[in-house]
Order: sequence, then C-alpha cells, then structure tokens
Amino acid sequence: MVVALALGFPLYQSRPIIFTVSDRFSGGGGGGAEGVDPTGSFPSFLPKEVYKIRDPSARTLAQRIQRLPVKVGFSESSIMSSCVTPKVRRDSNPVVLLHCFDSSCLEWRSAYPLLEDAGLEAWAVDILGWGFSDLERRPPCNVASKRYHLYQLWKSHIKKPMILVGPSLGAAAAIDFAVNFPEAVDKLILINANVYANGTGVLTKLPTLMAYAMASVLKSIPIRWYAKLLVFNGISLSKMLDYTDVGRLHCLMPWWEDATVNFMQSGGYNVTGQIKKVKQKTLLISSECDNIVDSKFGERLKNELPNASVRKVPECGHMPHIEKPYLIARLIAEFAQDASSEEILPRSYFVDNISSKNKHVV
Repeated sequence: MVVALALGFPLYQSRPIIFTVSDRFSGGGGGGAEGVDPTGSFPSFLPKEVYKIRDPSARTLAQRIQRLPVKVGFSESSIMSSCVTPKVRRDSNPVVLLHCFDSSCLEWRSAYPLLEDAGLEAWAVDILGWGFSDLERRPPCNVASKRYHLYQLWKSHIKKPMILVGPSLGAAAAIDFAVNFPEAVDKLILINANVYANGTGVLTKLPTLMAYAMASVLKSIPIRWYAKLLVFNGISLSKMLDYTDVGRLHCLMPWWEDATVNFMQSGGYNVTGQIKKVKQKTLLISSECDNIVDSKFGERLKNELPNASVRKVPECGHMPHIEKPYLIARLIAEFAQDASSEEILPRSYFVDNISSKNKHVV
C-alpha cells in the first residue's frame, strides 16, 4: 500500500445469511502446523509488539495465526507459511483471503469471524514476502515465487477450487494466480482492485543501498500513519494509531527489509495483459470514497473482465473489509453461495447500516 503511494499510483445466496459474533475462536490446522497455543497467548513467532495492539479483533485473530509447511522448489526446505486456517473443513469450496500490498492476514481481523459464522470455510493467507512466515533463508519474493508458493500452499493444504479474494494489489496477485492456475480458482472477488500499475516502476532501478533506505522509510510510523489517513474514511485518532500498529507489525519480522527490496527490484506485479484472460466469474467490490484507486479503473476492469459484476460500497474508503466488515462478509458469502443480493435483502436496506432486527450487527 505505502509503496503504491510512493510510486504515484492514482489516489483516489437464496436463504438469508445471518451473521453473529463468535465469543471465542479455536485454531484449526493441518499436519505440521506451528504456532497454535491452546492457552490463548500469541504465537511465539510474532513480533513482541503484538502485545501493544488494542484492537480486540486483531488480537483474537493474531492468536489464531499459525505456520503450515509449504514445499517449494526454490527453497531447500519447506517454508513455514503463516495463515489463519478454518475451524471446520466443509464440502463447499473454501474462501481464501489475500491481503493488500505489504500487509498481512490481520487485515481480515473483522470480517474473518463473520465469514466463519456464515458457514464458510475461510482461509486468510499471507503472500510470500509479507505477513509472518519463516523466511530466514531469504527465498526469492518476486511475483513468480509468490504465485508458486500460493499454489503449493493450495495444493498441500486447501486442496479444493477456491473463491479467491484479493483487495487492492492483492487483486493483481489474485488475477495473476487465477490465470496461471485456473484449476485452483472457482471464482474471484476483487476489492478496490489496483491492477493497472506498471509494477514497481522506478524502484527497480534503485541502487541496493538506496532500496534498503526506501524500505526503512516505508515501515516508519509517520509514513504508515499517513497511509492510513488516505486509506480510511473518517476514523478516530486513537483507532488510526492502533491500525498503524496492526498494519506495520509484519514489518518487524527480521527478514522484512530483504524481502521488500527483493520484490521492489524484481519489478512487481504487472497484470494488465492478463485481465482479459481471466475465465472465472468475478465480483468487483468498489468503495465510493476510495482515495487510492480512481473509480475509472474499476469501470475499465469491469469492461475488460469477461464475466464480472460490480457492487458499490458508499461512504467507505480503500479497505472496506476493515471499515464495513459486515457488508463485505455478506457480499462475499452471497457470491460464494451463488445467491443474489436482491433475493436476500430488500432494496430498503442501507448497505452501510444493516438493520439489527434482521440479526445483522453494525
């Protein structure tokens, strides 16, 4: 997200689905999982600064993060890869949640439990080079490596065609993956998709010393805080500061600067030529108050995708899965279950203030 700003990207079912709030979470997991602690404390591999986070939903989801072994050809041993796994495996296709550029699965702290409560098998995974995986061996973190790592995670642990969800630059990762591994993707959901950037642009030409200096600036608190001002639509100062702590937590992993520089110098995502190759049914979710991605790019994307529909989110910034998690969870659940919103909710509903009498919580 912050690099996007630095590069000058444009600123700008048929049964009702009922959401309730779970009081507790218990981590599921696969064979060889690392980090699950039945006492409820945080996984040992997370930076100690996680204890400073106040957001209850972030703290709860952080307790569920674990590492699964993912065997990749470009590393001598399996990469212990961070993700949040579903409590229950289901017969239906799972929802797999990616995150924005230079972020982590904690982005989904508010929406993830709602998806589980809606009866979905949900995974929140960290893209290689971001999040909280064990990258002490410093594997390559270019686009091809990120794609292949996600494929191997899917092949080893998820094992069913997925509804792949990508917000912001995560939408570029989702498109790149869906085109290269179509057998792994049933549907796509792209949220405020940042897919028309020309990779990492001028950053590919930076001398290595300057690239590391840029990475240090990008993880600084003032830059991250400023990015939150652009991303979110009118939240309080205290919440902004806490969001900053959550959003930069992964930057405190010991390998983060190396992975960031590797990605910058590799060229980054450039998926413009892949968009028309997407075969999957796609839902585009677009915020009306997005200061990062101009709405004209959303219209362009809808026109270029062969099978896409659009839902608008009013009075919301670039990350609606954090600002309006109940709405985003509902849209994801409806699309995953092949339900039409018009069949579920009458037009009198306001999407940003769902009636509590229907057991939706705002």
